[in-house]
Amino acid sequence: MEQEAFNLSVRKFLKMVGVRSQQEIEQAIEKALASGKIQGSEKLPATMTLRIAAVQLEVTFDGSIDLQ
Repeated sequence: MEQEAFNLSVRKFLKMVGVRSQQEIEQAIEKALASGKIQGSEKLPATMTLRIAAVQLEVTFDGSIDLQ
């Protein structure tokens, strides 16, 4: 395994996931606010699952997204 190439590839993947996840979250929050489903003062529980089937990796990260 080429360590430098591996590290760059992991960073590139994580950056893509971070940017795309933020966009998806922002769109979902805006839609929920517009429809009245949420008020805008909530603390929303959030879960992210990372899965790499080829190496039997599955890890879940729990947190929250605070709207205020």
